[in-house]
Amino acid sequence: MKSMYIHIPFCKSICTYCDFCKQLYNETNVKKYLQALKSEIEDRYNDEELDTLYIGGGSPSSLNINELKELFNILKIVKINNIKEYTFECNVNDITEELILLLKDNNVNRISIGVESFDKNKLKFMERYSDFEDVLKKVNMIRNIGINNINIDLMYGIPGETIKTLKKDLDLILKLKPTHISTYSLILEEYTKLSLNKVTPIDEELDLEMYNYIRNKLHKKKYIHYEISNFSLDGYQSIHNLNYWNNQEYYGFGLGAHGYIDGIRYENTKNLNKYVKKEFVYKQEIVGFKETQENELMLGLRKINGINLEEFYDKYGVNMQDVFPIKPLLKNKDLKYKNGYIFINPDKLYIMNEILLKLI
Repeated sequence: MKSMYIHIPFCKSICTYCDFCKQLYNETNVKKYLQALKSEIEDRYNDEELDTLYIGGGSPSSLNINELKELFNILKIVKINNIKEYTFECNVNDITEELILLLKDNNVNRISIGVESFDKNKLKFMERYSDFEDVLKKVNMIRNIGINNINIDLMYGIPGETIKTLKKDLDLILKLKPTHISTYSLILEEYTKLSLNKVTPIDEELDLEMYNYIRNKLHKKKYIHYEISNFSLDGYQSIHNLNYWNNQEYYGFGLGAHGYIDGIRYENTKNLNKYVKKEFVYKQEIVGFKETQENELMLGLRKINGINLEEFYDKYGVNMQDVFPIKPLLKNKDLKYKNGYIFINPDKLYIMNEILLKLI
């Protein structure tokens, strides 16, 4: 499989929690950026047929129609004749019929919408906007145009949020009937507005209660919990993101993008001035055999089904249980084994990072 990620770092406003590579929209900077992006793709893309393409940010939808036409014109170099999944991230406010028609005309078949919440207090805290009736109208319009694969983002664990607030948010999201739901507990990342304002996170017990409520509610509604933070209707698991979690290689183009090609992991610069001067890569490293196996473990155990032992052996020529201390964690029930797969005990998903530290 070959996948490609394109990063668009521009936003019309900056959310209080966001630590992604981003900056406020500026027409002059967008023009320079797209020119540099074209050069990077021409430079590094090896002409393979892609299975998945993901345009994220930032807010790709912050670009105006002409700028988006230029972006898609640049991407004509990329081979997508047999594309399985082509995702475009949208902010609710940016969604128009003109935008969705343009996306459809350029083979986009999956829309990811950053709703996050419908609660006024949560939205004020995040410095975002969402209105249920507005989102419902736009989701229906997207479907009428012919794009049926729609992801909705939900953020929870906001200071002051209660289980009642979360229940209402999730009920409203389910009314939208998305094919995929991505859920994120608030993390107070360094250098974000929330971190600088010394915001205190919610109690861990409440955070766990919210996580378990989401899991149970979505299970009842026939959503498959296939990755620690992601749920989908049957057949709508994100192919692109599964490529990451299966430790497969992928291109990353754009400011601050990460990629993994020919055994080399790289990270692009977050400095726009350097990027437009075509100084694309900030750092890169050859991933050794042992580290590749560790990545396989860390990424693979994010999946609810876990890692297939036979496939691990086929890839690396070694038994995973001989490389990592699997057996003690099976004994203490941190891990489980079923039908050839090693996976994290569903009751312990919330402490996944602690379990990974025991393994590596």
